[in-house]
Amino acid sequence: MHAFDVLGDPVRRRILELLASGERASGEVSAVIQDEFGISQPAVSQHLRVLREGGFASVRAEGTRRLYAVEAEPLREVDAWLERFRGFWEQRLDALGTELARGKRERRMREEVSGDE
Repeated sequence: MHAFDVLGDPVRRRILELLASGERASGEVSAVIQDEFGISQPAVSQHLRVLREGGFASVRAEGTRRLYAVEAEPLREVDAWLERFRGFWEQRLDALGTELARGKRERRMREEVSGDE
């Protein structure tokens, strides 16, 4: 399965967001996802399986618990693929930063002028 097929699903993206803060038990992940998306525990397990099989998550047993964690390598591959497109938005973000700085400078100048009167 292609990385964007895995990441294209909002449930799987949310699971990765949860795992980004550190390892989590499958029950904890399931509870959050069930609450936020209104899906069953077996459906959450299916999403976790897709993430594991796609290499985006790993699982380890700790007693009876299954602990999931993010695997960085597939995310690095996605980042590398996106690299060729960054120029499309970086230039716009740079321009936005310039305009924001200009606006701040103009507000300061107006405040200084109005404060002198």
